[in-house]
Amino acid sequence: MSSREYDESDARVRPSRSTRPRSKDRPAHKSAITALVTTVDRGRQTCITADNVVITAMRARELGPKSVVVGDQVSLVGDVTGNPGTLARIVNVNERRNSLSRTVDDSAQVERTIVANIDQLVIVVAAVNPEPRRGLIDRFLVSAFTEGITPKLVITKTDLGEVPSFLGEYAKLGVEILHTAIKSDSQEKDLDALHAMLSGKTSVLVGHSGVGKSTLINALVPAAQRLTGDVNSATGRGRHTSSSAIALPLAGSDGWIIDTPGIRAFGLSHIDVNRIVDAFTDLSLVAATCLSNCSHAEDSCKLDAWAAPNGIPDLERSARLASLRSLLTVKDQAVLTQED
Repeated sequence: MSSREYDESDARVRPSRSTRPRSKDRPAHKSAITALVTTVDRGRQTCITADNVVITAMRARELGPKSVVVGDQVSLVGDVTGNPGTLARIVNVNERRNSLSRTVDDSAQVERTIVANIDQLVIVVAAVNPEPRRGLIDRFLVSAFTEGITPKLVITKTDLGEVPSFLGEYAKLGVEILHTAIKSDSQEKDLDALHAMLSGKTSVLVGHSGVGKSTLINALVPAAQRLTGDVNSATGRGRHTSSSAIALPLAGSDGWIIDTPGIRAFGLSHIDVNRIVDAFTDLSLVAATCLSNCSHAEDSCKLDAWAAPNGIPDLERSARLASLRSLLTVKDQAVLTQED
């Protein structure tokens, strides 16, 4: 078999992948409509428009790694009719005015946003079964204060046991406290007071599993049909009955209630200490005069003199300072679990 001589005609030139130059321009989506995200589940977001059209949507690739959470105001394109089987695209997440986030792993400082654009953070605790934990309440308050969210405290199961005295101390921080005993004769009165607290606001309910968040929501929004569960008598833990956050319209009001899964860990490593101090507007100016490395717990801290003018302790100022220091201590701790 004779060998053949090769020349340039035997060479093949591979064509470029595209004959059209790539453009950096992105679609303007001028026809996009705005909607509120009410649920996020397995890559699909349920949204509702101002005209109460419920639309199922997915995130557009152009959003990149940006997350979409319950409470977000988003821009939708595509099929926005809301008809069964249709799917729209979320092409933009409007700027958030605030958000509730937690650190999933304090050592790695992995931050996870839970909800966005909320007016009230309603911390639900039970008087008993499970016992309220000061540490978790303080952590929720840190998040609320640093994000400019109004915190509220709702104490459930008050008909089953005595309310721990330390819960009343949060009133000194300006936190409104509401007692509820849904299974007692005062059920209607309790619900009326809770409805008034939530009316006209976007409120997110947070707390340990088993404190009664889903029970409260079912009483306020009967159509919600949120699952409820008992507390394990051996571990004192509640069973997770809500697997994802969901926003529900409050009946007889333009308010929204966002139910969240029961939380047993709420890390704060993503929050800067200075932001915590700044949230206490009456203390931040004094704290600014401290030494640059002051932890606000030393004997030389300027806040001690503020709390005891002329060497005489002021009860209200002392309580305020104690609250700040407890929150700063919480910031330095690792992720809080229910056993703490």
